Amino acid sequence: MNVENTQSQMRKGILEYCILGILHKGEAYPSEILEKLRGAQMLVVEGTVYPLLTRLKNLELLSYRWEESTSGPPRKYYCITPKGTQFYTGLSHTWHELQQAVSLLTQTTQS
Repeated sequence: MNVENTQSQMRKGILEYCILGILHKGEAYPSEILEKLRGAQMLVVEGTVYPLLTRLKNLELLSYRWEESTSGPPRKYYCITPKGTQFYTGLSHTWHELQQAVSLLTQTTQS
């Protein structure tokens, strides 16, 4: 069994939650989102994040606006919508429950 494949699947499973968490703190453009994910050791590639942002936007969990940039083409800034905030809150609750359950099930006992 390939542990790297399982690790990748675990990361993908929580990537949506992490992106919503980043945008819950304030708007950001995709490069900033990628930078924050990588800074937190969430190893992702652009090809994973861009389709996810589009999907979250199509679900009305995110919206975006264009802003001119002095250093290149206009940037698309994403922000979380009220519907997205509600969804994020639900995911946060689930994440904390899962975190507690996994910790309980995987902690080693002292003999």
